[in-house]
Amino acid sequence: MIADMALPPPDPQFVLRGSSAEVHTLHFYCGGQEPDYPILFSGSSNGLIHVWNLKTRRVDTILDGHGGKSVHWVEAIYGRDRLLSQGRNQKICLWDLAEGRNTVTDSVLTENVGFCKCSLLKVAQGHWLMAMPGKDLDEEPVMSLDFDFEKTKGVSGSSEEVLTVWSLDEQQNLKVQKTHKLINAGIADVAIRQDKKILATAGWDHRIRIFGWKKLKPLAILDYHTATVHCVSFSDHSRPSERLLAAGSKDHRISIWSIYNQTSGALHCPLETRKPD
Repeated sequence: MIADMALPPPDPQFVLRGSSAEVHTLHFYCGGQEPDYPILFSGSSNGLIHVWNLKTRRVDTILDGHGGKSVHWVEAIYGRDRLLSQGRNQKICLWDLAEGRNTVTDSVLTENVGFCKCSLLKVAQGHWLMAMPGKDLDEEPVMSLDFDFEKTKGVSGSSEEVLTVWSLDEQQNLKVQKTHKLINAGIADVAIRQDKKILATAGWDHRIRIFGWKKLKPLAILDYHTATVHCVSFSDHSRPSERLLAAGSKDHRISIWSIYNQTSGALHCPLETRKPD
């Protein structure tokens, strides 16, 4: 994995501190009153959800509804005023955040005690389908996945040293298209950027990796965190120059990156030689 070393990978644009626990999930909402500053939701291992103001780079609101159990999925619906969250207390909560409220208005119990996340599919205006994990546990679970509906292909990571791209055939069967061998095992999260140009992964080896989505070409290794990176998330700004990448880690920090200008080769992938500390 040798690439042009002319330009080093960038540093974070800024870092958010204050979660006081491992950050397990992230979700941007970009339709707020400050269009240049998206809202960032984060879920932590202590059961708290933080609502971050990226203009002030501070927490606006802290939500507590999962009984101290890890929160590993959050997603805003109906704008920023409704939030879904999933925790290891086997509960999926619907929050009302309108007009300063922070109330759980409904909840659903699940039979799953693992870290498998829910997923939403918007089928019409104001109408979603939600898939939730069942009670069965796989022997070698997929740790993370994301899907490109335009190309009917997806990407997944696991505890192994492989990143896998797969597609759906006409019979809706999964077929592996290609794999990318990693030096260090463990992909905790994957995210395809909304423009379908790049892919980010969160690694157990403390690193964030950036790939071209079309050919899975390695573009960069972002090396900032001092512990496992649990999650990655892209903002969905319509203007490319405003798109951000957030990464949350076991080290209690959230790093915010701007990599707009580096999607076509200006990001460079250094030699992968160091094993995790």
